[in-house]
Amino acid sequence: MSRVKANVLPQEILQSPGEHPRFIKQTLGPSLDFARIHLIKDKDVIDDYLAKNIKGLSKQEAAANRNSYKKNICIDMLRQGYHKSFSELFSLIEKWNALREAAGPGSAIWQQKSLEEQPDKLDQLYHFLTRAEAAQRAGHYEEVYDNQLNLAYYFNDPEDKWLSNYFHEQCFNTAKLITTDIRKREAQAHANMGLIKEEQGHVLKAAEYYEIFYHLTVGSTWKDVTGHTYNSLASEYLWRIYTLLADKMLENKEHQQAIKTLKKALKMAKNGEMKIQGEATYCLSLAYYFAGEYQKALSTLDTSVKIFTPLCESAGLSRAYAAIAKILVSQGKAAETTKRLEEFMKAAENAHLSQSQVDACVLLGNIYNERGSYNEACEYFSQAYETAKTLNNLPLVDETKAYCGIAKAHKLMVPFNSHIEVEDLISLKYLLAWKENRSDMCTDPLTVEPDKETSASEPCEPLLETPDLDPSWYSICS
Repeated sequence: MSRVKANVLPQEILQSPGEHPRFIKQTLGPSLDFARIHLIKDKDVIDDYLAKNIKGLSKQEAAANRNSYKKNICIDMLRQGYHKSFSELFSLIEKWNALREAAGPGSAIWQQKSLEEQPDKLDQLYHFLTRAEAAQRAGHYEEVYDNQLNLAYYFNDPEDKWLSNYFHEQCFNTAKLITTDIRKREAQAHANMGLIKEEQGHVLKAAEYYEIFYHLTVGSTWKDVTGHTYNSLASEYLWRIYTLLADKMLENKEHQQAIKTLKKALKMAKNGEMKIQGEATYCLSLAYYFAGEYQKALSTLDTSVKIFTPLCESAGLSRAYAAIAKILVSQGKAAETTKRLEEFMKAAENAHLSQSQVDACVLLGNIYNERGSYNEACEYFSQAYETAKTLNNLPLVDETKAYCGIAKAHKLMVPFNSHIEVEDLISLKYLLAWKENRSDMCTDPLTVEPDKETSASEPCEPLLETPDLDPSWYSICS
């Protein structure tokens, strides 16, 4: 199932968790003792199995070896009186078959084995379904819930997502019947249902589940198996879902409503980690920017910088300073833009944040390149390139190399154009000679016999000398 994607706000900020939180420690049921001869395909292996295991068997034991693994499990469920478990297992197998038929040949599910052909999964279903049914008969709904949740955790592979969702929904229904745990399991169930709805793209419905999850956990000390409190998880989920809602509002130009929603997101983020608080502040600043409230955007960005700096959060700092530069440039504040970016570069150097150093140099290089200050642009892009090489990040090295090539090409265009504008034979031959050797300048002046027309011309300036480039950069100028 596809996750909701941001269209205006940065997608990398709003990544949904890869899996559901672990509210209980997952356990696995034991493998059953039913014979698995029907799973053996090789004739020699079958003969060996029969020789060792099929001597002096009763009729029931012989039948168990002839039956499919699924049939043996179903018979055992019915023999022990677990009629509800039998019906549920049979229903799930039928549902899988229906999904496969609906998808048709060539689909991913068509290539997969059905549930009845996967004995390990049948073992888990048998174990937890029968335990849940026994607990239900005794009125122990906490145990019913825990067995269902174990099954939801077990089926965590992408191809089993529908099974995981099914058991989370069963947990949600069971949690309503529990009256002895101060609504702890009900809170868990709302969190899991919110994640399912978010994955399915139902953002508003997900927000409803998360809000109930949050209200059920206020003032509690409940923690998941990783040590995170339920309330901090609820705050993080609400921050993310409110931000996704605001993103849609920004896409529809509903700027004030987006600002209001992002303020709610920021309030939730303050209950969680400082990094999330910084991201929430950054998103709010973007909403101010899109609404044309530039001063509020700048002051909010300054706040996000103050949050990210002690965390040494390279990506957050780079995004914040890039946004600051964009706003200041749009206001014509060139000097202040340069000053702020130089502060960023200095802070990145002091904190040994190499990625941020690259980002700062690229931002400064772009600023100077747009102004026509090509010497400075080349200097900053070269710094970015040298720093990128230390990160062993080939795509980043290639990117900064391209920036260097662009800036050097712009720098070279100045003397090149001056020779073109002279429109005399000496300049033309000078340029042709340069084109042949592709150096940054001709070190020796061209010895061209001046004629009466060219001798009257003003002497042309030599092409400016620049530092040597990697040969691959010259292709940019071709």
